[in-house]
Amino acid sequence: MLNPGGTAGVLYSVASQSLRQAIARGATMTAYIIVEAEVHDPEKFSAYAKTVPAIVAEFGGEYLVLGGQQESLEGDWGPSRLVMHRWPSAEQAKAFWYSDAYEAAKPLREGTGSFRVMLVDGLQQTTLE
Repeated sequence: MLNPGGTAGVLYSVASQSLRQAIARGATMTAYIIVEAEVHDPEKFSAYAKTVPAIVAEFGGEYLVLGGQQESLEGDWGPSRLVMHRWPSAEQAKAFWYSDAYEAAKPLREGTGSFRVMLVDGLQQTTLE
């Protein structure tokens, strides 16, 4: 397993040990929904933006990134904005995404911009060689 040295190595060891213990206890893996949004019609999009946070909360998600300042440190990000939700598990994130409540809200977003959405797992124990 890759183990960086110094302070990073200590943090890596603690995080790896905590993850192994959580997995041994049968803990579920945190998941994240990451949205890259380029909104072209903010006025129309506002109806979607007012509706979805309550649905996210109802299904156990929480926003980590929503609006606010952003600064590109590398590469061309263009005018896109990022939104990130944290979920207790990928299953809960999918329950939200495929729910009747969210399916009803999706049409409010249509024609307001372009969106890319990805579901990713949180920290995983991976062997790097």
